[in-house]
Amino acid sequence: MASVELAGISKRFGGHEVIRGLNLSVPDGSFTALLGPSGCGKSTMLRMIAGLETVSDGTIRIGTREVTHLEPKARGVAMVFQNYALYPHLTVAENICFSMSLAREPKAKQREMAARIAKMLHLEELLERKPAQLSGGQRQRVAIGRALVRDPQVFLFDEPLSNLDALLRVQMRLELAKLHNDLKTTMIYVTHDQVEAMTLADQIVVLDKGVISQAGSPWELYNRPANRFVAGFIGSPAMNFLPARARAGSGGLTLTMGDDIALALPPRAVPGFTGERAVELGIRPEHVKLTSEGGGQIAGRVSVVEYLGNTSYTYVDTALGPMIVESDGGVKVEPGETVSLSIDTEKAHVFDDKGLAWTQTTEAA
Repeated sequence: MASVELAGISKRFGGHEVIRGLNLSVPDGSFTALLGPSGCGKSTMLRMIAGLETVSDGTIRIGTREVTHLEPKARGVAMVFQNYALYPHLTVAENICFSMSLAREPKAKQREMAARIAKMLHLEELLERKPAQLSGGQRQRVAIGRALVRDPQVFLFDEPLSNLDALLRVQMRLELAKLHNDLKTTMIYVTHDQVEAMTLADQIVVLDKGVISQAGSPWELYNRPANRFVAGFIGSPAMNFLPARARAGSGGLTLTMGDDIALALPPRAVPGFTGERAVELGIRPEHVKLTSEGGGQIAGRVSVVEYLGNTSYTYVDTALGPMIVESDGGVKVEPGETVSLSIDTEKAHVFDDKGLAWTQTTEAA
């Protein structure tokens, strides 16, 4: 196992800078997810750690060694790709032990290793099959097995589940979580799927246009987003955002919205703020409740209702903008119905005109 340290990392393609002065610490034994939209630089960052892309500026350390300019094979990493990259003419056992075959390891040792890896990944019955005879999930496990054989200090995963259907993705997430728990090896995982990141990682790094917007635990990113980008990117359905004006008073902040809506928020630390300024209120769908008409702070008309069994999502058009409400599946409303929305001010987020979050004081249970 080994930690990974990136210091001042930049990457330029011609005159275009895709990674800009990035600093990141990946603790020894952690499962770190690099999360962000397409084009944010997460795969480029992973490939620089692997040595598949050169670094324009900065240094990379794996464990106690600087590896910035080392060849990929000398870095002590193993990478699992999105497209599996299996050799179609080789069996599962031969694919798993391909690196051992190149190193001319004894056949008996290769068979022993293939059997051990196959047992770990539930591939025992498939060792003599060719990749064309396997399902997508089985192929991905073979690709992981091939990486395991190298006994790396760091595993690198580049969107390994994106080619699988929904059920297989869930199954493979469980397999990866168990694998990390068993091996305790440092893993860095690139994905654009926040569900994968939230369920697998103990550290999530949210990237936006080549810079880190926020790095922290899944709980921190969901409950304490540092800025509007993270708040809107983490969570499904996405956070509601409403225009407001904040006024500082002795009892804390008061937000005014529209002509007649005023919300008193619990005291929070906003260094240097006095007077009044334009802000955005952010509130997650589960922190908005449907109430009897007139019983909430905001009135609106239902446009769409999505029933998902134990949960429902109600889309409401209000004078302040559209809002999404997450409710128990037993809550029944119909499109066109007028409803009243009640906001849990204890869970409200406030973002200034630069998109930065103002500190909350309440802790989630």
